[in-house]
Amino acid sequence: MKHAFVRAALGIALALPLAAQAHKMWMVPSATVISGDDAWVTVDAAVSNDLYYPDHFPAQLDQLVVTAPDGSTVKPENPSTGKYRSTFDLPVPQKGTYRLALVNQGLFASYEVDGQKKRWRGRPEDVRTAIPANAKNVQLSEIASRVETFVTQGSPSEGALKPTNRGLELVPVTQPNDLVAGEKATFQLIVDGKPAANLKVVAINGATRYRNAQDEMTTTTDKDGKFSFAWPSAGMYWVNASTEDTKTSVKEAKQRRLAYTATLEVLPQ
Repeated sequence: MKHAFVRAALGIALALPLAAQAHKMWMVPSATVISGDDAWVTVDAAVSNDLYYPDHFPAQLDQLVVTAPDGSTVKPENPSTGKYRSTFDLPVPQKGTYRLALVNQGLFASYEVDGQKKRWRGRPEDVRTAIPANAKNVQLSEIASRVETFVTQGSPSEGALKPTNRGLELVPVTQPNDLVAGEKATFQLIVDGKPAANLKVVAINGATRYRNAQDEMTTTTDKDGKFSFAWPSAGMYWVNASTEDTKTSVKEAKQRRLAYTATLEVLPQ
């Protein structure tokens, strides 16, 4: 019951336009650049009002996909989901860059029953039994989102950074674990493998709990889907973009809502 409630809340957050999202989903590793033969990281994952302070919902780890530098999938250890956050430990024995992703795909529905507004989120195969037969004003949207972070053991590599060409994804131009305050970093956004032009991208330095303002930076992708930020200071940055189209894989859904989020660590000079 708890998981169903959490999933519904996450679905509602993902279905809202970017400007309306008070809650932000994220993953934060204990370190993004490490070395050693017995290297590990611990990762927190949550949905919160303040970055990166868990105060709302835990992320669901059944959506987690970890890709090693050689392209293989790594199983996290000691996964745990509490009231406000989920955590897991990750061994990183291979040299190179790991990609950690919470991959969310499903349907979001809004409808009315006896004059009351209802919402539902779940798998496409469950929608017919989940929504009552007497429901009115049923609106279905397909949802596809990725929440990512990156960890490099030793020297960086590109094997895990290859896109799946499904949904909205980030293709690093600048290595995501080689970001330095005062230096410009460039990335590319793609939708289903094609450049995502004219998308608004937001970047916010964490620890917003201790600031009166979000101090967000914004930019727009160019015709090739590329965008850049010059990081004003060191810290963990929440980078987010979203878009909509009608390229749904479920015929009942009239639109597809896509979102991408990354946590990127920027180191001091």
